[in-house]
Amino acid sequence: MNDSKQTFNIRVIPRARKNEITVDDNGVLRVHTTAAPTDGAANAAVIKMLAEYFDVPKSSIKIIRGETARNKVICF
Repeated sequence: MNDSKQTFNIRVIPRARKNEITVDDNGVLRVHTTAAPTDGAANAAVIKMLAEYFDVPKSSIKIIRGETARNKVICF
């Protein structure tokens, strides 16, 4: 069994017009969420969107850096 973790830099855009995931010119995932960055709502929305995007359980995605910042590092 391969237990290697994948790590990604992401950029979160809270209060966006719609929920979507795009990739910028530098290869960084940009996660646009309609959720506001209060009480962890945006982070929860980002985790849900990434779980669907990568087809993994939400519980496997962790924010390892940038919990309160727009630039985050996630792993799963």
